[in-house]
Amino acid sequence: MNRARLADRLADLDADGYLIDGSQDDANQLYLSGFTGPDPFLTLYVDGDIHVLVGSLEYGRAKTEATADSVERHADYDYEYGGREARNKMYAQFVRDKGAASVSMPPRGPVGTADGLRERGIEVTVDTDDRLQDVRAVKTDTEIEAIREAQRANEAAMRAAEALIADAEVAGEDAPADDGAKAGTLLHEGEPLTSERVTEEIEVTLLRHGCALDQTIVAGGAQAADPHDRGSGPLRANEAIIVDIFPRSKATKYNADMTRTFCVGDPGETLREWYDLTERALDAALDAVEPGATGEEVHAAACEVYEEAGEPTFRTDPDTETGFIHSTGHGIGLDVHESPRLASGGEELEPGHVITVEPGLYDPEVGGVRIEDLVVVTEEGHENLTDYPIEFVAE
Repeated sequence: MNRARLADRLADLDADGYLIDGSQDDANQLYLSGFTGPDPFLTLYVDGDIHVLVGSLEYGRAKTEATADSVERHADYDYEYGGREARNKMYAQFVRDKGAASVSMPPRGPVGTADGLRERGIEVTVDTDDRLQDVRAVKTDTEIEAIREAQRANEAAMRAAEALIADAEVAGEDAPADDGAKAGTLLHEGEPLTSERVTEEIEVTLLRHGCALDQTIVAGGAQAADPHDRGSGPLRANEAIIVDIFPRSKATKYNADMTRTFCVGDPGETLREWYDLTERALDAALDAVEPGATGEEVHAAACEVYEEAGEPTFRTDPDTETGFIHSTGHGIGLDVHESPRLASGGEELEPGHVITVEPGLYDPEVGGVRIEDLVVVTEEGHENLTDYPIEFVAE
């Protein structure tokens, strides 16, 4: 955590403190407290200090793990298993004890907690700017290294996925239709190779490298035309297969992200053109990444490649359902999607921003192609954290 940036960003709050009520699933909570509490708990920032309030079950671990100046437990306020009224009374006393008569809460903070504090004389305002997300967007060297390590695990998982796809056989015309292996179906050990089987290989590999994920994308054919279709069923030759992996380190909780598009066999002229265009769009966007550039400018660089080739983009046609139909990228950290945005209206890039760059083209009649690298903005330009080849035909 960058405490100096935190203090600077919260200095103009119209409140005495900043309060979060959430579990480790809330990236702001995890960032501010440094504690992986599975149940909701309170973290309060006041006068440059961070204070945590947890239940007795988590107290011992919180004292060891939390990057806070003080850790207290419910029992310190004569509360352990009371109702909502007693809990809100404890929360209000905790806030007052730390010298705050007013607090700001994130825009997604629990309304019940906010109302409970207001009823007990604590003024509560909503941080509509979500200042903590802005603080999190600029990573420290330690955070960048954590993301780099997660990306190494990601690359191992991508290698495993590509190997499984590349080693597949292709069912011939005499393949029996009743087992799903009709002609053109990819086969692994005599059985249809499915999106689910490739996903399993990805997940197992990530676990062996200290990472995990709740879901990934292995989508072939028409499924690849929907950027967030997870993919299901047998994969086929001569079709584009999008593999998008976004794992989270089990130790550091930081995420990585990478996409590659593969094909077994002959993808055909259109998909080959799309792939070449997307690689050019990626290069153009990467060339635009530097401190002082905006996310909108990086997005424009990718769009221009597609637009000059006659492909529709959201920038030229907001109603299009084919072509380049999403932003060029997003920040990544404790959340898979966070600030800054590489899109129309995207903010200025700063050293320490870690962003994805992921142009793509989509049409259900053709399929989809997407290539994604993960980079960190540096003082001189950017560093690509991705070390994986860009090749269409899986080998």
